[in-house]
Amino acid sequence: MALDQSFVGRSYPPTAPYEVGREKIREFAQAVGDANPAYTDPEAAQALGHPDVIAPPTFVFLITYRAAGEVVQDPQLGLDYSRVVHGDQKFAYTRPVHAGDRLSVTSTIEAIRTMAGSDILDIRGEVHDAAGEHVVTAWIKLVARAAEEA
Repeated sequence: MALDQSFVGRSYPPTAPYEVGREKIREFAQAVGDANPAYTDPEAAQALGHPDVIAPPTFVFLITYRAAGEVVQDPQLGLDYSRVVHGDQKFAYTRPVHAGDRLSVTSTIEAIRTMAGSDILDIRGEVHDAAGEHVVTAWIKLVARAAEEA
């Protein structure tokens, strides 16, 4: 069943703030195999002009994907999450994410289309810090695979 096109443009309330911790950044950098010292050493980050360690660019996927969960779990949208695969992601930064940031995400459905029987859902997550300043925009593309014919 195709998703309801009237959901395009719908925004969901901002998430509760997520506090970015040094240890979470270190763990993420280690998990993705990025040994940049700005991710683990406050002095190295400060030498680059940052107030504290910074997060690898894809770190915000953690919080934007969680925020997109509100979209995909909206029963009125009608998405069968058991058929969803992650199609794509991209980020546009205003500034790096720093340890100590308290970030909230507002998710908006940018597009819904159907291709070869599969629904494709584009969700934009606007990430702001506690002062309301924009940090990054993240786009997630989810593909709900078509149900197999019996």
